Amino acid sequence: MTPAIQTLLILLILLQVKHMFADFFLQTPKMLAGRGQYAHMGRAQHAAIHAGGSAIALVVLGAPSTFIVVLCVLEWAVHYHIDWAKGAYSDRSGHGPAEAGYWRTFGVDQLLHQLTYVAMIWACAVYAL
Repeated sequence: MTPAIQTLLILLILLQVKHMFADFFLQTPKMLAGRGQYAHMGRAQHAAIHAGGSAIALVVLGAPSTFIVVLCVLEWAVHYHIDWAKGAYSDRSGHGPAEAGYWRTFGVDQLLHQLTYVAMIWACAVYAL
């Protein structure tokens, strides 16, 4: 296995661990409330935790600082909008955890976040290694 592939796999692992903590352990009631409204400080804070965690992962791997800033600002914006879309749809549909629609929405949300990480790893491979 080449060093570049090893680095990208380590980045994948770091992003997965970051995602678990940011999405499932570090969300406050403020971050979870009012998810369907567009301008929401809690969502901005939640997306910032994700971007900050990604920045730490990229620093650990030695990515260039300008690359880290650009990539993490983009991640912040994408994460914010994915979560807003999920919140707005969930508010309209009214699905709760006992309904399949809730879990489909949750699954699409998580898929979009994972595809964001694939794009970030691709960008790292092309622009930072």
